[in-house]
Amino acid sequence: MAGRLPDRDIAAIRERVRIEDVVGEYVALKRAGADSMKGLCPFHDEKSPSFHVRPNHGLFHCFGCGEGGDVFAFLQKIEHLGFVEAVEQLADRIGYRINYQGGGTSVQRDRGTRTRLVAANAAAHEFYMAQLREPEAETARRYLIDRNFDAAVAQQFGCGYAPAGWDALTKHLLRKGFEFKELEAAGLSRQGQRGPIDRFHRRLLWPIRNLGGDVIGFGARRLFDDDTLPAKYINTPETVLYKKSQVLFGLDHAKRAIAKGHQAVVVEGYTDVMAMHLAGVHTAVASCGTAFGDEHLALLRRLMMDDNFWRGEIIYTFDGDAAGRAAALKAFAGDQKLAGQTYIAVAPDGQDPCELRQHSGDNAVRDLVARRTPLYEFVIRGLLADHDLDSAEGQVEALRRAVPVVAQIKDNALRKAYATKLAGWVGWDDIQTVVRRVGEEARRRRNGSARGGKDRPPVPREVLAEHPAARPNPNDPTLLPQRQALAAALQYPAMAGASFDALEVAAFTHPGYAVVRSLITEAGGAAAGLGGAEWVNAVADRTDDLAVRALLSELATEPLPVKSADDIPRFIAGVLARTQEAWVGRQIAELKSKLQRVSSTEQSDAYFALFGDLVALEQYRKSLLTQAMGNHDDFATGA
Repeated sequence: MAGRLPDRDIAAIRERVRIEDVVGEYVALKRAGADSMKGLCPFHDEKSPSFHVRPNHGLFHCFGCGEGGDVFAFLQKIEHLGFVEAVEQLADRIGYRINYQGGGTSVQRDRGTRTRLVAANAAAHEFYMAQLREPEAETARRYLIDRNFDAAVAQQFGCGYAPAGWDALTKHLLRKGFEFKELEAAGLSRQGQRGPIDRFHRRLLWPIRNLGGDVIGFGARRLFDDDTLPAKYINTPETVLYKKSQVLFGLDHAKRAIAKGHQAVVVEGYTDVMAMHLAGVHTAVASCGTAFGDEHLALLRRLMMDDNFWRGEIIYTFDGDAAGRAAALKAFAGDQKLAGQTYIAVAPDGQDPCELRQHSGDNAVRDLVARRTPLYEFVIRGLLADHDLDSAEGQVEALRRAVPVVAQIKDNALRKAYATKLAGWVGWDDIQTVVRRVGEEARRRRNGSARGGKDRPPVPREVLAEHPAARPNPNDPTLLPQRQALAAALQYPAMAGASFDALEVAAFTHPGYAVVRSLITEAGGAAAGLGGAEWVNAVADRTDDLAVRALLSELATEPLPVKSADDIPRFIAGVLARTQEAWVGRQIAELKSKLQRVSSTEQSDAYFALFGDLVALEQYRKSLLTQAMGNHDDFATGA
């Protein structure tokens, strides 16, 4: 059993792992400043990016939901890991050997942890791929070859074969040092009547990977008529690693193309993904053992993040059957902004992309995607196909069914455009009548929602009251120098150093900022010699208040208003001087108030003592103001 993780190893791993590389496997990040990258938050649903990563500081923070922390915290949250597992996973990533206290230098992990399950899946994948080359797997190889997938393609997509026999894989992995409870937890083995047995037998296999590239499960296709399991495809059961509603087959191959091209093609099967990629459509993915759902969509949205996300495209490929139409209707009823950039591609003669490539070649597959139909048009034309549009009765009934559907389009211009198209598709000469009926139906739906009708959207949850002592308005111009001074001390402690530490807590007039200033002192001050995530964590460890910790995360990640890294020292000097100058100004105001209450004749000693202090403070304030303006003219402080 491994011992305790030493602090020096934790710090070393944090320093060597680039947080933007880890986060970038889950979120498409774009440059947003000298030391800032932004993307769509993976922890809550958003359409405008408020999730920021500071590479040089090793920190992330979402200004929308408040999640934040270092690279360990990100991995814990995104993969639902414990702290130890997150550290171990990142150690494995960079090949760092942890010297466990009370243990030894080892890459061995605690039994039953996520890392062990990943290792078991990786070992199983190697076994299955090796089995595909054995004589027994001839049927599996023939299945692939018949679909124009040769050995190189099988290797590219990691195809494997589960051999006959009840426990071939289980025995192999037990010999490699895994325990049955680990294999069961990974979904690789199960308890049979006579002992542990394999989950998959005599089936062609595809590995299912997470965004980080780890094998977390398998999809298996039936090959033989005497296979006793009724389903043509079976998948790994739900495990700690494998959540079918949160994974997509082929995403490890497609994620970079999706992020770069702002397009994702959703197909229905493993071989369809392979065919698409081989034909040059590198954005193809498929759901695994379940229908494509909202969590899959959120995953793709994060990868397609852009300053104008809605130029991205989701393209569904259906075979044109009732199930395909039902899926299209579900997408139509979903997010209207996304629906406006959703398309349907239906192959001729009900073929799937794999069959289309077999019969017509790669160009036909690419043309299938290029000839995509907007979702709105696909749904509306699908309704019209059920009616005889050559008869007046058919036209009237078609309009009766289609008008309420077109009225659901929330974008006013788009709704009018499709109302006009509807008239043409039906063959109704009076276009304005159709447009008017669609408008009336849209208003009726809105009014029904306002009165609490059945179309009323769910009431959003009320936002919790903000913590009064920890949530200052980040845009308050009078507080901005204080905010930027704290941000500088957290992000660049070596530069802020003793100058920041000289600032009194009283210089920070908002209670939240004053709390953060006190925590920095408790952590040893900006001149303590710490930096990056280690420094921010040291400050955060001084409080259990979640609201204060959220404010710390904000301050540690929000970009400073500088044009380049070379401007940072001058900016910090200026903002510290401005903060000190404001505090001295408040002291001067207090002295002036006291002087007005002291008689220069009856209390001359006290009066001249106060007057001397006032002169000294005025001179000090003037020097600070000169320093602040000299270092700060090119930066926005809000002052």
